[in-house]
Amino acid sequence: MLFTGGFTFSNFLADVLSIFLFVLWFWMLITVFSDLFRRHDMSGWAKVIWVIVLVLIPYLGIFIYLISQHRGMAERQNRRMEEGREDLRKYLGYSVADELEKLQKLKNSGVISAEEYTRLRAKAVQ
Repeated sequence: MLFTGGFTFSNFLADVLSIFLFVLWFWMLITVFSDLFRRHDMSGWAKVIWVIVLVLIPYLGIFIYLISQHRGMAERQNRRMEEGREDLRKYLGYSVADELEKLQKLKNSGVISAEEYTRLRAKAVQ
């Protein structure tokens, strides 16, 4: 237990909150480190400075990184997700042309309506 005084409900809630904050910090730290070390636009020295900041002032360092790098983090994550999707499509043999052909066959056979075809086609083309 983190607090003395025996097992009381308030001590239990404080312990749960403390553990939750630690897990949250650890999760954010892993997220920031993974983004930091995957970056190619930052020098090694800048990465070392960020690591020192994150170790010396953990919560504040994470908040500063998230505030200053939020847009870049989102763009890098979206790019990695898109690359992963493309790799999966290549591996599975999926192509947009095949999907559009299947949608056209479904529309012609009357399984899906024109509105559904338009919506699914727009989704496949993305």
